[in-house]
Amino acid sequence: MTFGQGSVSDWIEMGKHLANLHRTTHSRGFGWQRNNTIGDTPQVNDRSDDWAQFFMKHRIGYQLQLAQHRGGHFPQAEELLYAIPALLSGHTPQPSLVHGDLWSGNAGFSQDREPLIFDPAVYYGDREVDIAMSELFGGFPEAFYQGYQMEWPLDPGYAQRKILYNLYHILNHFNLFGGSYAHQAERMMQRVISMV
Repeated sequence: MTFGQGSVSDWIEMGKHLANLHRTTHSRGFGWQRNNTIGDTPQVNDRSDDWAQFFMKHRIGYQLQLAQHRGGHFPQAEELLYAIPALLSGHTPQPSLVHGDLWSGNAGFSQDREPLIFDPAVYYGDREVDIAMSELFGGFPEAFYQGYQMEWPLDPGYAQRKILYNLYHILNHFNLFGGSYAHQAERMMQRVISMV
């Protein structure tokens, strides 16, 4: 049986390879040596030793600022930003090299069935951001997650954090495309706030 361009064993290998990529860490904290983009949106990568502060300021906070400039109105924005450090309290990820934009359109296999990921929005962050995004927009086959977990099991609490991590991408989609992404972002904000 195959999924897309790869077999079950191919997807298991992709999951294992991603876990090994995430083992690439950096002693200078979260971020990257320069800013880059996620789609057409600038992505701020100023270094920080504090993951919660990095994600609050440079991911969610920045997207909310862009949304406000584009006419978006999210009444719970301040409460959401206040909730982020509380939600991430006690979670101390190492700064792992992440793809940063890992959805099914940015993954595939070579003719030799080698796993490939491409079009990154790379930085050092919580490895869970890649797993979370891989579950958006149709997700990856279950074999991918099995392979990843074989190499490096996810930390307890991932199911709650993934909502926050995927909110970043939904806000970015609102900023890029508008429309119904505003309602989806509002629902996700409510869920994040309710978890704290």
